[in-house]
Amino acid sequence: MKGFTKTVEDFNCAHCGAVVHGNGYTNHCPECLWSRHVDNNPGDRAATCGGMMRPISVESDGDKFIITHKCEICGKIKRQKTSDGDNIDAIIDISRDNSFIFGK
Repeated sequence: MKGFTKTVEDFNCAHCGAVVHGNGYTNHCPECLWSRHVDNNPGDRAATCGGMMRPISVESDGDKFIITHKCEICGKIKRQKTSDGDNIDAIIDISRDNSFIFGK
């Protein structure tokens, strides 16, 4: 069953090295937008993969965006809404790369 566990954690981004201050809903680095495959369900920290999740696409969702991440190790795909502090230039860069096709 899917659920949400609020987990407040600070971390150093394993992709770009940014120091990230978590708020319990932080899923990805606000600078480079990369994530880490640590959850099966949001916040549970139950995934054993631990791979880096590359931001592969972005789509508009009202006044926010949704980032699609793909795990570099196991291929798991997850979607996550952006946060107010996310780097808009990084979001724009991802939106320019249209090489990602669902199902590939």
